[in-house]
Amino acid sequence: MGKLIVSMQVTVDGFVDAESPDADWQAWDWTGRPTWDAELAADFNATFDTVGTILLSRTMIGEGYLDHWAATARSFPDEPALAFARRVGELDKVVISRQRLDLPWPRTTASQAPLPEAVRAIRERHDGDLLAFGGVRFVAGLAAAGLVDEFQFYVNPTAVGAGRQVLGPGTRLRLLEARGYRCGVVRACYAPDEGVGERDGIGTGTAGPSR
Repeated sequence: MGKLIVSMQVTVDGFVDAESPDADWQAWDWTGRPTWDAELAADFNATFDTVGTILLSRTMIGEGYLDHWAATARSFPDEPALAFARRVGELDKVVISRQRLDLPWPRTTASQAPLPEAVRAIRERHDGDLLAFGGVRFVAGLAAAGLVDEFQFYVNPTAVGAGRQVLGPGTRLRLLEARGYRCGVVRACYAPDEGVGERDGIGTGTAGPSR
């Protein structure tokens, strides 16, 4: 049974979503060719080597995640740094949402089950690791339910002062590896240590799907 890996960009002061809508903090904002250096792009692509399924929130679908990377794969078919965009199209995708969704993309299905049940079923049906992308509530829900085996945080060299976080007070993590890159980003990989702390307003093992 594979791991559930969460991959997120984060500010140097620990926020994944800035309070100010004008904050420009991501070294790579995903809108074009990557501005990350080659080593970081290679390491990000390597994450997909063991992945069998991508886990997505409804928010990611609504924001155009699959359409964007499908278009990117078509636009840059030979760009090594964007090899993962092609992998996104090739891999199975599961969207977890309370709502019924129209999912016209190939290899894409939905689950309306509570998070623990959904993740358990996906692990039983699919080989390889699960790689999760989603918004704050979705990732916080996965973390609070103790479902995440590894957090891969891409720490950007910018502070925003205020915003939203995915881990609550008292959360303890164990460092697996860390590497810094010329662009200023640090890739820090952690595993939960002594359990992941609960976050106010976020469910535990009985939590339903999060947005």
